[in-house]
Amino acid sequence: MKPFILILLSTLSISCDSQEKISNTLKASNGSQIAQYVTSAFQDSKGNLWFGTIAKGIARYNGNTLRYFTTEDGLPSDRVISVCEDQVGVLWFATGHGISSLKDEKFTNYVVKEDHPLSNMVSQVFIDQNGEFWIGTWNGVYTFDGQSFSAFAIPYPEVDTPINPDTQNWITEINQAPNGKLWFARDGYGACAFDGTSFSHVLKKDGLHSNNITDIEFDQDGSIWFASRVAEKDNPEPAKKSGAGGVNKWTPNNIISFPEIEAFNRDDVYQIYKDNSNYIWISTVKNGVYKYDGKSFRHYAVPISIMGMTNDKKGNLWLAGAGGLYKINKHDELENVSTLGPWD
Repeated sequence: MKPFILILLSTLSISCDSQEKISNTLKASNGSQIAQYVTSAFQDSKGNLWFGTIAKGIARYNGNTLRYFTTEDGLPSDRVISVCEDQVGVLWFATGHGISSLKDEKFTNYVVKEDHPLSNMVSQVFIDQNGEFWIGTWNGVYTFDGQSFSAFAIPYPEVDTPINPDTQNWITEINQAPNGKLWFARDGYGACAFDGTSFSHVLKKDGLHSNNITDIEFDQDGSIWFASRVAEKDNPEPAKKSGAGGVNKWTPNNIISFPEIEAFNRDDVYQIYKDNSNYIWISTVKNGVYKYDGKSFRHYAVPISIMGMTNDKKGNLWLAGAGGLYKINKHDELENVSTLGPWD
């Protein structure tokens, strides 16, 4: 079976020829793209920038040079979806064959489950407020004690929407609210919260656009943002591939949508990110990126679909996606970043 994420990403890529149509705020660069599919962006405590890719391993920019780490360097897979850092500075990578840590330039690899390939197709390594590891995979959630994995069962709520058997156990995101609740985004079963004792669910029937949740983010005002994809796109019949998906916000009173922005209601959204200034950034598949300042949205004509975002210490916002790497620099200019930069 072809990994579903590759099917998703293949529909998102645009050709290099389309770059000439980009808004005049975009600064072009020389050199080749970082990768065809850049899945994530992360800055570690030392200031290094890391970029996960689908087929080229993990790329690191250390302030002077760009270096790729692949299976030849010890990674278990050249498919790297996300990066995080633990309390002692060890980096952890979610890969296509388990998880991997990097310490002193040496990789240590861990297989989640020997006899289940989807358990080793890892979507995220998440470290909670207590330093505990949670592993999101295409076969559910696992906890990790540094040596071994234990399956963490999440109940399946009743849903009235079709379930794609290829992705029904896909955990697309794990995040923790300021109050300590763990949230799990699921492809087909909505969002699930765990308070340490019991579970609760937020679903389409509660007001979400879709039960196919792709990301969860927490606003400084206490509200919760949900990103989703259009479930109907899984339908094999072309005439039935349209439906609701995009962005919802859970306020203390209800779940709201934003009808004034079409892409937030009829499009796939894969990333919602809160930056260091508490602005909320939302990526769409076909309509660029939006910044929310608490009152209004500002649109940036990013020409690719964004899978991951991160702020750096200089005030740049890095945008990883299907087609390469972009950034919105500290001067609020959109730049395509190739292997030759611009990095500053």
